[in-house]
Amino acid sequence: LSQNFLLDLRLTDKIVRKAGNLTNAYVYEVGPGPGGITRSILNANVADLLVVEKDTRFIPGLQMLSDAAPGKLRIVHGDVLTFKIEKAFPESLKRHWKDDPPNIHIIGNLPFSVSTPLIIKWLENVSCRDGPFTYGRTQMTLTFQKEVAERLTATKGSKQRSRLSIMAQYLCSVEHIFTIPGQAFVPKPEVDVGVVHFTPLIRPKIEQPFKLVEKVVQSAFQFRRKYCHHGLGMLFPAAQRLESTGRLLQLADVDPTLRPTQLSVLHFKNLCDIYRKMCDEDPQLFAYNFREELKQSRSKNQTKDSDRESCGL
Repeated sequence: LSQNFLLDLRLTDKIVRKAGNLTNAYVYEVGPGPGGITRSILNANVADLLVVEKDTRFIPGLQMLSDAAPGKLRIVHGDVLTFKIEKAFPESLKRHWKDDPPNIHIIGNLPFSVSTPLIIKWLENVSCRDGPFTYGRTQMTLTFQKEVAERLTATKGSKQRSRLSIMAQYLCSVEHIFTIPGQAFVPKPEVDVGVVHFTPLIRPKIEQPFKLVEKVVQSAFQFRRKYCHHGLGMLFPAAQRLESTGRLLQLADVDPTLRPTQLSVLHFKNLCDIYRKMCDEDPQLFAYNFREELKQSRSKNQTKDSDRESCGL
């Protein structure tokens, strides 16, 4: 399952320390594997540790840890991408969004193949305040490939600035806490690993539906080396692209010759707010997909070509 495991107790203890004070806390660990981080979490005197592991080969080893810490460790054989955590912890732990984060922590050494889709899924949960965030502003301490960790925390103007930077930073306070060299893992990956801490913001920096923000941000970074008007233009059908893109940038007060990496979260807030107004004016606009239009125009051209061939032209 392309996982790389951390068995050095000094490093697993450091990850757990950086998650915060876990005394009497409730912890959800994703992808525990052979239980390296699991041991460190149990040593931190938690009240309850829930682990979700997909690989059946690790269940017996985790069961031995559970036997050694009676009543502390619950093991679920399942997939973190589909596991429903909403009812996993007591209702009494729930906090209002404006309050301090609940006494629940998510900790995980994620398989590289799962880390990006999972963090996007959890960011959408933050936006909707559901999933792990039904309890409030649940904090997360997670591992990523170093390059992904750098993207998540990249500032405006940085070459690592990407879609992930905006999606994470408009919803959370994001911190790249430390880097672990690849050689500390078994099997050793080709890359180093970054540990990233997320705390959901009380008020998101962009107050629009997640899917709308995602669409604007993805479009902007479509052509990351070109001026931003190229990518943002893909939000609009070809017939109105030039006029609508100009209007979007003008009303959002964004210089069309900035590159996507030079756009701040405030720029994206303005772009999303104006795009939302344009979608309200034209209810079919949000459903528009430039790739679909491209496919249709290509198939039309192919049909024309084959018609001309059959007519001997």
